[in-house]
Amino acid sequence: MVFKRMMQALGVGGPSVETVLTNPNCRPGGFLEGQVHVQGGDHAVDVEYLAVGLITRVEVESGDSEYNTDQEFHRQRLTGSFRLEAGARHDVPFRFDVPWETPITEVYGQHLHGMTMGLTTELEVSRAVDKSDLDAVAVHPLPAQERILEALLRLGFRFSRADVERGRVYGVDQQLPFYQEIEFHPPSAYASGINQLELTFIATPQHLQVVLEVDKRGGFLTEGHDAFGRFDVDYATVDRVDWAGQLDNWLRQSAQRRGLFF
Repeated sequence: MVFKRMMQALGVGGPSVETVLTNPNCRPGGFLEGQVHVQGGDHAVDVEYLAVGLITRVEVESGDSEYNTDQEFHRQRLTGSFRLEAGARHDVPFRFDVPWETPITEVYGQHLHGMTMGLTTELEVSRAVDKSDLDAVAVHPLPAQERILEALLRLGFRFSRADVERGRVYGVDQQLPFYQEIEFHPPSAYASGINQLELTFIATPQHLQVVLEVDKRGGFLTEGHDAFGRFDVDYATVDRVDWAGQLDNWLRQSAQRRGLFF
């Protein structure tokens, strides 16, 4: 599938850029391939550089308020400077590495509500920078991520939404300045003690780091998020573990330690 997006750079008569993704689907730690076609305008220009980058929507907490912003978290320069003659065409193929910690946007063919991900193209001419609109990118889970998601669904948890929050997760090896939270509604078996379950993946080339948080129902317990689980998943042995059983045990043990019973 080919995605195309045109942008007219630097006003009327300037160069135009067309970004073509060979396939907009990828996984964390994988890559995107495509070409950028730069078409010269009415006059020759000196292009400083051409770059592509991944952008996602990030939630930022500032004091007592929150706001959302688009954040570029990985970019790749495709060229140095070059002269683009009037009417000339310059084609630039690229292979763009997708960071391991890239948030996922699709699960079982369905888009995760709340997620935005795209590839942007940037052209700089004479210190004037023009960015294209986003070319939509679909980030599918790693097999290890799929196993954890499948286990939660088998236990009866249902997807609610997902978002990306600026900040760091305690106790994990994290490179990017944000992390993704995938939120689930609990099944009736857990609903008496859990209002919401939040799942965070922090992937590395060696293993998958998983963080679970429960948003408890009201009572005489500590307020706020109650982090109860953090564990690593080995890519080589992920299929040998009963993850539904493991997660069920962790949920129940954590609840019992905190006075929740279901």
